Amino acid sequence: MATDQIMGYIDITDKIGFSLLKKGIVDYETLEKSLKVKDGEERKNRRNLGQILVHDFNADHDAVFREVAELYAFREIYLADEKIDKERIEFMKKFVDTLTDNTRDKLIQTKMLPLRFDEKQTDKLIIVAADPTDRRIPLIARNFGVKKYEVAYCRLKDLQNLIEQVVPPENAFLRLLEDAEIGIEVKEDEGALDEEALEAEIGKSALVNLVEGALIEAVRQGASDIHIIAQGRNRIEFWLRLDGDLKLWHVQENTMPEAVAAVVKDRSKNVDRFEREMAQDGFIQRVIDDHMIRFRVSIMPIVGIEFKHKFESIVIRVLDDRKVITDIEKLGLQGPARDFFYKAIAKPQGIVILTGPTGCGKSTTLVAALHQVIGPTMNVLTVEEPVEYIIRGARQLRIGPKMNFELALRGILRHDPDIVMVGEMRDKATAEIAVKLANTGHLTFSTLHTNDATSAVSRLYKMGIEPFLIAYAINIIVAQRLVRTLCSACKRPVPKEEIDRDIYGKFGFTEEDFDTCAIYEASGCEKCSGGYKGRAAIQEALYFTKEIRSLIVKSGAEVDEEAVRSQAMKDGMWTLRRSGIERIKSGETTLEEIAAVTTDD
Repeated sequence: MATDQIMGYIDITDKIGFSLLKKGIVDYETLEKSLKVKDGEERKNRRNLGQILVHDFNADHDAVFREVAELYAFREIYLADEKIDKERIEFMKKFVDTLTDNTRDKLIQTKMLPLRFDEKQTDKLIIVAADPTDRRIPLIARNFGVKKYEVAYCRLKDLQNLIEQVVPPENAFLRLLEDAEIGIEVKEDEGALDEEALEAEIGKSALVNLVEGALIEAVRQGASDIHIIAQGRNRIEFWLRLDGDLKLWHVQENTMPEAVAAVVKDRSKNVDRFEREMAQDGFIQRVIDDHMIRFRVSIMPIVGIEFKHKFESIVIRVLDDRKVITDIEKLGLQGPARDFFYKAIAKPQGIVILTGPTGCGKSTTLVAALHQVIGPTMNVLTVEEPVEYIIRGARQLRIGPKMNFELALRGILRHDPDIVMVGEMRDKATAEIAVKLANTGHLTFSTLHTNDATSAVSRLYKMGIEPFLIAYAINIIVAQRLVRTLCSACKRPVPKEEIDRDIYGKFGFTEEDFDTCAIYEASGCEKCSGGYKGRAAIQEALYFTKEIRSLIVKSGAEVDEEAVRSQAMKDGMWTLRRSGIERIKSGETTLEEIAAVTTDD
């Protein structure tokens, strides 16, 4: 529809609507509906068009309110250009802390913050808001106790992150826990577990709040796992795994471990609360901060000091779909590994294998690779036990009592697949099916537990897979590790004269590297954990060239791993250690981190 025709339908006085339509931010149909909503609202509670489009029709918040801000002459402030340090956070907290609980809640809902005083008018407070036209802003701002203020527009995503630093989201379960008393009197001569006392303890809301609070805290802190460990008859420790390291989060005294275990079991699906002598697996689902989070629960019986007490260890894996990487570029594949990996997954058939220890990011890499090749015309099937992340566009088979892992794999061969993901090649049977899939024209993704790429070849050979099948079924084997990355806010360069050149030289550093690269060390600040924040992957990519395939086919009693590795390096493969060294040179991590996860090449 031409612009002059549109003008006949839209009131010329509504400049916001016209501007949004002209720039393609909203379509005509949505705009027409939103105008009808606006006309139907009472004048007293009438919202502006931008608010209606965002809240009722899911229009892009920042795109809409950037236009609104420009029309009403609100200036835009980019938080990336502001110095948001500890001092600035404290400045904002000073104003927010003076507010009543009710007003503070309104501030969070309104998405606004006092940012700083104006540079030219030192008595004027600058307030940033995601919607500078929100009518609640003046009501909240007058509580800051300043004579002058200016409201500026700020992107919602940037502002939300800042709000969480200034006003951390409250964990209501932990707040309720503070005033509660938990405890069962444990008598020295107590024999069998007193189920009535246990039930009475669980009946109190305090233990429920502790477990629910732990789930919320793990998600908000970005933990990958929660460990609940019994330490004696009346002490339980809660640990969170953050960036690969376990950190003590909470110690619960005067509480029977069985009571905490019972609460976890009551909240888990597929788990028997009264079973204390066998391993159990279950799952929990919770909506936390408006997102559905899944938790995988593993319960194992453990030995205590006294055999009469049936203690259990509980590990809860946090499965947050927001952390799933769907863009393969964000994996951070380095050097030749990137090119090899793209070539391998672009082929119509063959196996792509990820190898490494538990928790090294194999599944994350596979899911990202799947998203790269998945399409509406492809039949993508996955067999995992258990399913961790939901993959849109894939049919993820459900493993259960009537269909185990091996039966599911055999069924896949008759289910007309294009692409298959096999969670793990755990034995000869599953490896043979994966090889058969690859040799019958299917692109197959899978994982294997080995220390490096070349040893994966030997592992398959020792499983009983023929060398010629290994050679021509596999496209690439990628060994992977995760290393902690330095905190960008506090990392500091090591002075040239303090670098131990002998040690770095043994890792492959040259004199030219010392002259051209800055080497950083961990420092530590309030934003990180001992100088580290986040993790990055290092990879060793063994791409199957003609020479590699020929070496494997000629294998005798065993695969010559050294010959395969030597040829792979001639073909351009970076070893895990070489990949790690590149991370050091780019200032992302330290020598200590690389030494901890790699061995001599």
